[in-house]
Amino acid sequence: MPHSHSHAPHGHKHGHDHGPLNINRAFACGVALNLVFVAVEATYGLASGSLSLLADAGHNLSDVLGLLLAWGAVFLATKQATPRRTYGWRRSSILAALFNALLLLVALGGIAGEAVRRFAQPAPVATGTVIVVATLGIVINTATALLFAAGRQNDLNLRGAFLHMAADAGVSAGVVVAALLIRFTGWLWLDPLVSLLIAGVILLGTWGLLRESLDLALDAVPPGIDAAEVGAFLRAVDGVRDVHDLHIWAISTTETALTAHLRVENPAPDFLWPDDFLRRVAGELHDRFGIEHSTLQIETQNCDQVSGCGQTAGQASCESAPDTPNSLS
Repeated sequence: MPHSHSHAPHGHKHGHDHGPLNINRAFACGVALNLVFVAVEATYGLASGSLSLLADAGHNLSDVLGLLLAWGAVFLATKQATPRRTYGWRRSSILAALFNALLLLVALGGIAGEAVRRFAQPAPVATGTVIVVATLGIVINTATALLFAAGRQNDLNLRGAFLHMAADAGVSAGVVVAALLIRFTGWLWLDPLVSLLIAGVILLGTWGLLRESLDLALDAVPPGIDAAEVGAFLRAVDGVRDVHDLHIWAISTTETALTAHLRVENPAPDFLWPDDFLRRVAGELHDRFGIEHSTLQIETQNCDQVSGCGQTAGQASCESAPDTPNSLS
């Protein structure tokens, strides 16, 4: 079976196009800003005796862990493949996105649990201190989220980091609103109510991240790619009669791979399938669908006339001649 594996040129735009240096700088700034905020919250919490500020400091420390997970995945994705890990560590970016979604759900569970407890046992709120610290949280978390805003559209790992920071900015904004209302009305139940509303909004965004990252971890077709459309394109290629064993999956949060068997018209007995055909199909898969890694296997129906052929499971299959180049890069 003539076979081609193609690493198509990376001409399309994805989350890492602005360069590893910028990505590393974004993560470094995000981690540093959030560590400073954790220290500020813990200091104010201890000084004012505010358990809520101390609890939020612990929550923001988990955000630092989420950023470190995403950053570590970006680093691991650059490591070269080995004989044991033939795709390298690229899938770690998918796992990081999945862990970030799970961390967000755990944090939301903590927020919801604390809110329910405060409905039953309203606690006085040091509104002045809370407003100052929460406003600082809005600034820091928004600034950190903006560092990943550009890459979140095409990189699920960066989207996880963005959602983590945007969620915290939303929580801080809700805290400010609740503290202002409590200050002027004295209604302590506003604090847990606003917390629950914000948790619900964040849950909607987090659920999409969890579902998408879990799909990629289970080798589902990546979002934005229609498998039926890809199959129709391959069947429409001149000379192709049928397509089977079509598989499309994510190697990482930014790279997609494909394998397919193409049944072609009967070639002449001495015909060697041209590489320009395989190169052209792989290039079209890249340009139309953003598929970087294409492995195409050619099958014919007259293998009894072509050297190096054999019958497999009642279906003719052809092996390329030893000196035939069948790898594209």
